[in-house]
Amino acid sequence: MLDSIEVARVLDILGNRNRRRIIELLRDKPCFVTEISDRLTLSPKAVIEHLQMMEREEILAFRMDERRRKYYFLSNDISIVVSLQKQERSDLSRESDAGTKFWRSLLTLRKMVQARDELVSRIGHLDNDIGEQMREIEKRGKNILHNETELDLVIALSYYHLTLPELAELTGKEEVEIIPAVEGLVTRGIIEQEGFQYRICDMYAE
Repeated sequence: MLDSIEVARVLDILGNRNRRRIIELLRDKPCFVTEISDRLTLSPKAVIEHLQMMEREEILAFRMDERRRKYYFLSNDISIVVSLQKQERSDLSRESDAGTKFWRSLLTLRKMVQARDELVSRIGHLDNDIGEQMREIEKRGKNILHNETELDLVIALSYYHLTLPELAELTGKEEVEIIPAVEGLVTRGIIEQEGFQYRICDMYAE
């Protein structure tokens, strides 16, 4: 049983819609940062912040794959039970009004579920297209990129402009490990630095 302070922290986590979406996504299967970012259309930086917060509260944990990417999963799921007690009404007009609102709510719910199912179907097709494109990049990148680290960096930067710490988080490596690869990509004109962020060079991004 959680104490009042722990309950408050859990409610604070659930009060954010994107954290709730991440939890629902991880209920289906473990995911790595860019996968969560793609599925929920959130920036990797925002995803990392949400994941780190939930990891501190021991809701999430992660494991490394063979490419040292962090796969996050639910270590402790959250289940909230809300009990609503209906009050009796003697006023028939109020009951009629409540009945109308009830049926409208059901109709709205049905439309929302239909819209969600349509979106899920489209996302499924898009996921397949993204997977196919990733395989195409891996195949063509063999003639341009020197190793898997460079491949991971280029793929990450194809989504968003990212800082060195964010690139390290996404690739599951220490910053000192990716610095040579980042510098090599900059030297060869594949990526460029803009302030604290790195991005794909314009000639490659178009």
